[in-house]
Amino acid sequence: MVQASKKELDMAKLKIQQVRSKIGSTVRQKKTLEALGLRKINWVVEHESTPQIEGMVEKVRHLVVVEKI
Repeated sequence: MVQASKKELDMAKLKIQQVRSKIGSTVRQKKTLEALGLRKINWVVEHESTPQIEGMVEKVRHLVVVEKI
């Protein structure tokens, strides 16, 4: 059995808010927003700060605001 390190347990969280409309975005960007759980403007979701989530946020950075918690 492998124990989780304290660093893994205290992983940072990201608070992601959609601030711009997905109208006019590419299909890939729309799917990325949906994968993040963002459906409408001003929706807020929280995710663990993983490389996958950070990459998704980078692809739609012009549509969202990110805050580290």
